[in-house]
Amino acid sequence: MNFDFRKSLLQVHKSAIRDKTYEARSNEFILSAHTSISIHCNADEVVKTAVSDFVDYLKTSMDVDACIRNDSKAEITVSLSDGVLGEFESYRGFCISTDKCGIQIVSHDNRGIAQALYYIEDMMTFKKAPVMEYGKVCKKTLYSPQMVHSGYGLDDYPDEYLSYIAHEGRDAILVFTKDVNRTPTGYLDFNDLIERAARYGIDVYAYSYMVSTKSPYDDDAEEFYENTYGRLFKECPKLRGVTLVGESVEFPSKDENVAKGRYFETAVDGIPSAKPSSGWYPCYDYPVWLELVKKSIQQYSPDADIVFWTYNWAYQPEDKRVALINSLPTDISLQATFEMVENIYYENSVGRCADYTLSFAGPSGYFKSEAEAARRRGIRLYSMTNTGGRTWDFGVVPYEPMPYQWMKRYKEMEKAHDEYGLCGIMETHHYGFYPSFISKLSKHMFMTPHDENILKDILISEYGEKCYELVNKAVSYFSEAITYYVPSSADQYGAFRVGPSYPFNLSKAVNVPCSEEANFGNDIITPTYRNQSDSRMSPLSIRIGDELRSLEKMLDLMKKGVLCLEQAETENDELLNLARFMVCCIQTGIHAKKWHMLICKMNVCDNKSDLLSIYGQMQALLEDEIENAESAVPLVEKDSRLGFEPSMLYVTDKWHIEWKIRQVRYVIDTDLQKYRKGIEL
Repeated sequence: MNFDFRKSLLQVHKSAIRDKTYEARSNEFILSAHTSISIHCNADEVVKTAVSDFVDYLKTSMDVDACIRNDSKAEITVSLSDGVLGEFESYRGFCISTDKCGIQIVSHDNRGIAQALYYIEDMMTFKKAPVMEYGKVCKKTLYSPQMVHSGYGLDDYPDEYLSYIAHEGRDAILVFTKDVNRTPTGYLDFNDLIERAARYGIDVYAYSYMVSTKSPYDDDAEEFYENTYGRLFKECPKLRGVTLVGESVEFPSKDENVAKGRYFETAVDGIPSAKPSSGWYPCYDYPVWLELVKKSIQQYSPDADIVFWTYNWAYQPEDKRVALINSLPTDISLQATFEMVENIYYENSVGRCADYTLSFAGPSGYFKSEAEAARRRGIRLYSMTNTGGRTWDFGVVPYEPMPYQWMKRYKEMEKAHDEYGLCGIMETHHYGFYPSFISKLSKHMFMTPHDENILKDILISEYGEKCYELVNKAVSYFSEAITYYVPSSADQYGAFRVGPSYPFNLSKAVNVPCSEEANFGNDIITPTYRNQSDSRMSPLSIRIGDELRSLEKMLDLMKKGVLCLEQAETENDELLNLARFMVCCIQTGIHAKKWHMLICKMNVCDNKSDLLSIYGQMQALLEDEIENAESAVPLVEKDSRLGFEPSMLYVTDKWHIEWKIRQVRYVIDTDLQKYRKGIEL
């Protein structure tokens, strides 16, 4: 049933995972059946919440009863550091010491105590027993904030889901903000969310949807921004910060390089302007606007984190982008997307990373140029990295199971951390955060030092030791496959946005039906093939053959991975089901390109016999796509997370796929028949 996946997001701890046959080794401490945990008497809400959670974990997952006490005679002791952690004396830094007497946790702060307990949960889950090896483990985080949107539902954060986010190492959530207590979906008590999230060690950022109708030069500009951003932080002073991105906050700029309209409304007398709107260009007066917004916020929240994201003008000339950074205030955070607008070199053509993609690990030249400028200016550097587990490569899957490609990104991010000072990340956008073995992997890779065998431990924990070799081989194939993905707008906004529910239009352009409750509706689905060609890439007619061959290579590798999973026969078949669905998505993407090519041939063919042949090829392709769509139905029925995306809700569930099949049948039975009859005239 639709939305069944939410049940798993409300159950952080898996039940009865303990292996009762496991016997503690000589170098391991095992908790007794009735253990105790000691916390200091002044423990705050974060510590109390985390310890209570750990008690529930021990009972639910390990069949261990635990009680909380306030003395040192406990098997597990929890305390704050007195400055003895050395290099780990930092935000969320902790050390766990284990010996024959028990487990001692010492942390720099209360959030670190929570993360130490979650780390112990992971280690015990890997062992399937309530044991810890003797010795000392020390960790500190590489990035903060780690910001995510809700994958439960747009701006919907139940307590249990907040707990899950905290367990996965994330410390910040984003809320789309149109006004005080107002999101695109309606009313939300921001202060209640802030208080609830704080118990789990999570901060709340406003992702601004607040329209900036006033130029900073207008006489009433100060009053306007005081009544928008100022009022937001006056009413919600515990908001940690705000994220500002061009397309959502663009204002009437005086920059001569931009048009006067908003968000592409730049036509003059119906003729498109050659100039973008201000949200899509590094206007010289953004610093003036930013100072005004900052002033209105900081009078109520002096420490608010003001995140200025350069996503929308990533493709603009480097000198213009760097000039803007050179004039920005230095007490903000600059956020640059990690992998965008990089060229892709095929056999005979050049493509481009249009948007978020895992096909290119990064970083892009755009990111490096802005990171270097931020370093020179001493501006705090963040990045949109998509490391929650998915990108725009697949629009309706919960995560991309390509761990080895993800680890390439993690490695490059750490280089950026060391070289440029990358310290904060945004890990999802409106598609939200869905816990998976990929998010678990990134959690541990974003703590230093890294556990060298963490991926192996995670895969064995998820799929069993006997299946490890085959599962690892499968995800290795998947990790190679994603490098052949085509990250063009035609694909990311087209067939790959919704997969097997994508329509195949001929005479009438129809789009995928969306719920009236969906925030974006079907606005981000392009139902006809987008001819994305400009001076930065080869023309589509030259490029599309290379792209098609690349996707066919991707499909072959994905199918090899699926075969490995079928042979593994693991009890946990979620990954197999996901991979089969992704195969369906890729097949639809291949068919969409072939369909576009056939339409192009049809439109210029002047030979009746050849034209009839093209119609035959078109019908055969559509019949194949119907078969492909039909094969996806049991997959989405088995896993309700497939076909769902928080901003669009369901667009690829059983109903939508069957709708698409009916739509394609219409094209076969009506459109193509009309075309065939026209030849007889």
